[in-house]
Amino acid sequence: MKININNKIKYLFVAAPLLFVTACKKDFLNTAPKTSLPTEEAFSNPDRILSELRGVYAGVKSGNFYGGRYLVYNDIRGEEFIVNKPNGVTNLETWRFNLVSNTSEVTGLWGAIYAAINRANLVMEGITANAAILAPAVSKQYIAEAKVMRALSYYSLLQLYAKPYITDNGASLGVPLRLRAEKDLTGNDLKRSTVAEVYTQILKDLNEAEPDLALTLTATRASRNTAIALKTRVYLSMGNLASVVTEANKIVTATAPFSATTGVANKLEANIATVFGGSYIGTEALLTFPMTELDAPGTQNQLAYYYNIESAGGNQEYFLNTAGIFGNAAFAAASTDARKTLTTAVGVNTYLTKFKKPSPYTDYVPVVRYAEVLLNLAEATVVSDPTRSIALLNAVRQRSNPGYVFPAADLLPANLKNTILTERRIELLGEGFRSPDVMRLGAGFVAKSGPQGTAPAVPFNTAGYIWPISATEIQNNKLATQN
Repeated sequence: MKININNKIKYLFVAAPLLFVTACKKDFLNTAPKTSLPTEEAFSNPDRILSELRGVYAGVKSGNFYGGRYLVYNDIRGEEFIVNKPNGVTNLETWRFNLVSNTSEVTGLWGAIYAAINRANLVMEGITANAAILAPAVSKQYIAEAKVMRALSYYSLLQLYAKPYITDNGASLGVPLRLRAEKDLTGNDLKRSTVAEVYTQILKDLNEAEPDLALTLTATRASRNTAIALKTRVYLSMGNLASVVTEANKIVTATAPFSATTGVANKLEANIATVFGGSYIGTEALLTFPMTELDAPGTQNQLAYYYNIESAGGNQEYFLNTAGIFGNAAFAAASTDARKTLTTAVGVNTYLTKFKKPSPYTDYVPVVRYAEVLLNLAEATVVSDPTRSIALLNAVRQRSNPGYVFPAADLLPANLKNTILTERRIELLGEGFRSPDVMRLGAGFVAKSGPQGTAPAVPFNTAGYIWPISATEIQNNKLATQN
């Protein structure tokens, strides 16, 4: 999406989206807002450059994007949640598969993601143009971090606005690839690239970023292991299992206990509850987005608002579906599986309480966890190395349920992949994975029903399976075509 920018204004907002408001007074157009910097000053010293880089992260962790709503959209499209409070503002139409191109979910997410992408492009361009200000290694690192954020953003767009790669090896239309910093309207018109072309760019960004990223860095920023982990996700979405194994092998030892031996010493925490304490940045986190009272996701975007119980400060917008993974026999009772302790019953319904902090809802948002990497690798090695696949599966399950032994039938070659996929649904519940997993597997969405309404079954690649392209994009981009 091209943002409507008056070309007389050339300012970068510090730690705020690149959004400008056109005013009728001419003198206003030539005045720098107090919360902004002229572009020639935004990259004038190391502190300002670092501030602009932080702004890239801020754009991606926006409540309208990865700070909340993107994860919620992907989970409530699946069968794991039932709507409790049918409110159009809190994504009812997404749950019901009743979206059109001007629905707020569709336009809001599209705009937030492209704003984040443009921020990344602006920072990469600004650092390159002012290369002498930073040490070469630092310049490369900052650009690499921006590339990781751009890659994550484009990957996120594909999960909702484009057909999955499995449809036709990526030949379907994806989204417009905007790879240069846009400061005026000249780049408005841009055709949609194919899904394969967008994935190629995502992998290009991650591959180029990997060697330039810091080996060790707090999980609130991208380190080398972050790029590697994201590549396992991307390759899994493309069905390229061999490449999942190649990447995962860089950060997962051959045998248990599994860990990363280079860069950050990533590994599973001993207790899943540690990961969801609200402000987690430990070794299981390969990337997490921090939130504070002064930097919260914003109204009706927050994960705890959607899922947590009212007595703990949530709003109980969605409860767990007993016909979904919560009712699956593999999801044991709380006394034996610690992940059940991340749920709470209220009356006849049970709610997900992974995200706990009350208003202003400052739970850190998990982006990539080591548990996901182990499950990605387990799925990728089902055929090539089933012994390792089972060991990885056991590592995730037995972290939360130490005495559990999978039934022999679950580990047979014909059943092992489904066993891993079930474990994935349990482990990553509420973290934004269900819809992308349904789609990458070429499956359909099942029907859902609850006391507040129903949602239809949506078979693979039928009407409503993917989101429409934002009406704002169609209006402003003459070369854009609708899904």
